[in-house]
Amino acid sequence: MASAPQPQLPLFYNDLLPLNSRDHADWKAGTLENAAYIASTHAMPLTTDEFVDAQRDFPIVFTAGENPLPIVLFGLNEGVNTFVGEDMKINAPVYLPAYARRYPFILAKLQPTSDDMSLCFDPTSGLLGKREDGLALFDEQGQPTEYTQGVLEFCRRFEEAGHRTKLFMDELAKLDIMMDGEIAITRNDMPDKPFVYRGFRMVDENKLRELPAAKLEELSKNGMLMLIYAHLFSLNLMRALFERQMAQGKVPMTSEGAPAPAIN
Repeated sequence: MASAPQPQLPLFYNDLLPLNSRDHADWKAGTLENAAYIASTHAMPLTTDEFVDAQRDFPIVFTAGENPLPIVLFGLNEGVNTFVGEDMKINAPVYLPAYARRYPFILAKLQPTSDDMSLCFDPTSGLLGKREDGLALFDEQGQPTEYTQGVLEFCRRFEEAGHRTKLFMDELAKLDIMMDGEIAITRNDMPDKPFVYRGFRMVDENKLRELPAAKLEELSKNGMLMLIYAHLFSLNLMRALFERQMAQGKVPMTSEGAPAPAIN
């Protein structure tokens, strides 16, 4: 079975294969026993559909550079996920973004020149294969089972949410209310050595307030204002996330006593 062509694999994915009834007629899907695949991930893509749910548990920020995207933070430093324990299990009752829940499946283009997308999976996940137990992927007639149809529908909805997210980001760019983010957190025992994190983007509250009343009313009616405020409210969790990281001994220290900034 040949891997689908991919110039760059998405986060979490080590390889991609198209799912088909010829090669996988007798394959079954098991369940992911742990969260090892996200254990070293400190930031994860998030769609705007998920802002309200995610903002209760994590800070939501935007990537720096061209074409910024919303991400949710599981840690403040590269490779640090404070919500996955040493047993590789999620260690708190938190919202898990759809980007992670769809793994090891994904809709991908098999041909760069075509817009058609096929359901693919990461064969290294160990979730799919010829096994005694599990959920069948295809029935005896070679048709997708209810399980496979459900996976396909979930991935389709994710792609649609991704399109809505792009429209949201395009509108933020038009409004010109984004700014380079910087968070300084001071520990009680180190008041003169703040921990400063940069490398992300956020909405500038001052620019938001300066928007014309008509524009704010429009943003309120189309739902964008709610999403912006969900992002802004979530930033209050930066300190809580820092404290989780500190309690787990996962704040890397530089010679000056502050961690290397690594939100990107």
